[in-house]
Amino acid sequence: MNWDETGPETDEPTGPVFDDRLVDADADGEDTAVEAALRPKDLDEFVGQEKVREQLDLVLKAARARGATADHVLLSGAPGLGKTTLSMIIAAEMNAPIRITSGPAIQHAGDLAAILSSLQEGEVLFLDEIHRMSRPAEEMLYMAMEDFRVDVIVGKGPGATAIPLELPPFTLVGATTRAGLLPPPLRDRFGFTGHMEFYAPAELERVIHRSARLLDVEIDVEGAAEIAGRSRGTPRIANRLLRRVRDYAQVKAEGTIDRSIAEAALKVYEVDARGLDRLDRAVLAALLKLFGGGPVGLSTLAVAVGEERETVEEVAEPFLVREGLLARTPRGRVATPAAWAHLGLVPPQHGVKGQEGLFGA
Repeated sequence: MNWDETGPETDEPTGPVFDDRLVDADADGEDTAVEAALRPKDLDEFVGQEKVREQLDLVLKAARARGATADHVLLSGAPGLGKTTLSMIIAAEMNAPIRITSGPAIQHAGDLAAILSSLQEGEVLFLDEIHRMSRPAEEMLYMAMEDFRVDVIVGKGPGATAIPLELPPFTLVGATTRAGLLPPPLRDRFGFTGHMEFYAPAELERVIHRSARLLDVEIDVEGAAEIAGRSRGTPRIANRLLRRVRDYAQVKAEGTIDRSIAEAALKVYEVDARGLDRLDRAVLAALLKLFGGGPVGLSTLAVAVGEERETVEEVAEPFLVREGLLARTPRGRVATPAAWAHLGLVPPQHGVKGQEGLFGA
């Protein structure tokens, strides 16, 4: 029996709300302000994403040699990996201005037409979360990207007239966290597509050392390694953790960050050695202690944690699955042997009924 089929829950969850997570890859107000000062200005300064950087460098150098605008660029990947930063670098490398907007802000074709018609020649238009743009605007974008032209509809009904509007050549940089939601006609119109990968710890250490210099923070190699190991492969999280550890070092120590200071600071902020926070550990603890490691339905697990189903599924689970601590199966969520080891618990001697064969038990 799938525990998700036990019927709707009648009581609202009453547990803590995890809406301000230190390890959340999405940018908050503070991140937006600080990131502006920490962003690299050119490809040589950009850390990580070696393949994307190398390929993008060729695209931009070739465009400059031809004296033409660069091909349209699509960047995909999880939040916090540098898609916005790369869009700004593209504009800087092409010595062009940049216009920044987002898919949710373009709800009508007229919104997009207004933006496109005001672009300068060679300008870079950065469209974040491009998969969330409205369908009418998306269809207008096809012609704009391919022919640098849009048809503006004047009037309604049988008397409506399409007036062609010529656009100056421009470069569209689209960013998305869900490339699979983009329709093929839109994906095909991008001349270059780059997928942003999660960062290795060594790359994050370089990011942290660079950010520490810009923030005037003294940090040693072991301190940077400790922060990098808890940053979930994401530079934005690494920079956020660095700022919190800096605060701790200024108040509790002499201002210098070493391994012991980083460990003590992140213990205060409840981020453990693998980058798990309170919500992640609450999900694992419920799965292991209450349900013997599963399988258990998502709705039941969410109620046990005191959170909404969507919060567990969209906020906590992706990282737990990526870390190999939790598995999604047709019968429900199941903890892996690594989850038992991480929480220092001993799995049932003969396994849990229903788990036989899932992990060789």
